[in-house]
Amino acid sequence: MVKKVLTWGSIAFLIFFIAYRPQSAANVAKSIGSGIMDLAGGIGDFMTSLFN
Repeated sequence: MVKKVLTWGSIAFLIFFIAYRPQSAANVAKSIGSGIMDLAGGIGDFMTSLFN
């Protein structure tokens, strides 16, 4: 029950955040994407070093 309430609350907050602060929401998404790309690049570099 708590998990369901938290899930729907998170979805509602996300919609609210995107609707009322689209520029901030875009910056957050860009930052998260950049972090994921940095992580993937680091893993790729590690694997390359590991197998060379």
